[in-house]
Amino acid sequence: MKHQTTSPWTFIPTLYFTSGIPYIIINTVSVIFYKKLGIDNTQIALWTSFLYLPWVIKMFWAPIVDTYSTKRKWIIYTQFAMFCCLGLIAISLQLPNFFFISLTALTIGAFISATYDIATDGFYLLVLSPEQQAFFVGIRSLFYRMAVIFGSGILVVLAGQLEVSLNNIPLSWTLAIGFSALILAILFISHRLFLPLPESDNKQQLQVTEKIPFLSIISSYFAQDKIINILAFILLYRLGEAMLVKIASLFLLDKPEVGGLGLSTSDVGLVYGTFGVISLICGGILGGLLISKYGLKKCLFPMALALNLPDIFYVYMAYTKPSLTLVYPLVSLEQFGYGFGFTAFSVYLMYICQGEYKTSHFAISTGIMALGMMLPGLVSGYLQKELGYPLFFVLVCLLTIPGMIALFFIPLKEEPKRRNS
Repeated sequence: MKHQTTSPWTFIPTLYFTSGIPYIIINTVSVIFYKKLGIDNTQIALWTSFLYLPWVIKMFWAPIVDTYSTKRKWIIYTQFAMFCCLGLIAISLQLPNFFFISLTALTIGAFISATYDIATDGFYLLVLSPEQQAFFVGIRSLFYRMAVIFGSGILVVLAGQLEVSLNNIPLSWTLAIGFSALILAILFISHRLFLPLPESDNKQQLQVTEKIPFLSIISSYFAQDKIINILAFILLYRLGEAMLVKIASLFLLDKPEVGGLGLSTSDVGLVYGTFGVISLICGGILGGLLISKYGLKKCLFPMALALNLPDIFYVYMAYTKPSLTLVYPLVSLEQFGYGFGFTAFSVYLMYICQGEYKTSHFAISTGIMALGMMLPGLVSGYLQKELGYPLFFVLVCLLTIPGMIALFFIPLKEEPKRRNS
């Protein structure tokens, strides 16, 4: 591998910050602005859950991104396209048929964002040495999470403040989403000018094979030992959380007379999008430290408990309607547990991806993981409407049990080897 002369510090943080902004706007912030614009909970949960689909099926065009053109070109073009999509979303919120137009733009943006993620991960592997890859894995995760805080925290708080000052909800969200589009435009220009082109990226372009071994890649993944157990684990591990994630912010925003907590947009941006995400990051960091010390096998069950048990806090909030001062720590603790428990899940996905096609296998695993988030989300709005918030959150807690059972049947014979860097 030929090492680049440009320091990775100048582009790795911004590449992954750019990755996080569209993902969080498409899958999380869209739930909030649709709620504020008067769309029904059932419709919000249904249609925004479909937006996970590109991350579910990206495995099918990942080899195309991997084979044709350069990763740098894919990154640049998808960044520009994503800027255009966010701009269209911002403008569409001013139109009478905003829901259809914005949802179409979000769908296109989801496919573009998933493609960008493929190209960025491929570029990461090409431009960095193995030692640099190990070092920067935490850095890229940090800046991705910072983008999540920007999108679900700062952006939502900004929209909330604009709602109060302008007394115009559509215009407030147009300005907020437009601001995120401006950020992406700046990042696009920066990467267009300064992103390096490693020699290996050019070589990759020249080594186009006649056929991409789709069947070999997919069949070798599904030929793994105890693959049914593995698939059940991937789909069920976050089943409760998948039901909760689309409804949580709706619950925080909904008025008390319909079972919600009646928080303002800015409050939700702080409670869920800022302090909640910071707690999630801290949980993820602690989870990584413990797995590196004790190994995945010892940590998996305790981390699964940490992910699932805090869901009961939403049952408590739905029945008691606590004050805002208590909502902050309860949501933060739930998010801390999620970050803590999700780390074990992520490590296991890497653990099962071995052999010649491990990069494509990881794409398949993350696609199945996204499917496990999408399918429960499709029905979560309907179930919440039928059951009401208190019983819905009780159901969420019950749905954590299948994933807890599944983890006892997965293959995990030896610890993943860890290299000190």
